[in-house]
Amino acid sequence: MHKVIFPELGEGIEKAKIACWHIAVGDRVAKDDDLVELVTDKATFNVPAEVPGIVQEICAHEGQEVGLGQVLAVLKPSIG
Repeated sequence: MHKVIFPELGEGIEKAKIACWHIAVGDRVAKDDDLVELVTDKATFNVPAEVPGIVQEICAHEGQEVGLGQVLAVLKPSIG
């Protein structure tokens, strides 16, 4: 399983709010597909898939505040 982690977004950004998910459990995603939109007081960021796969779990909800290093979702990697 591949964990989608809240990435380092920039100096001093340690938390953000989940604005919206672009995926749902069971969806197939390709590498670099946008998975989730994160909003801070400074900017909006999209988190892309690092691997192709199938969404197994979404670990945080829209409107929820998440922190650096937190697991946002889990993908079952696939080839291709």
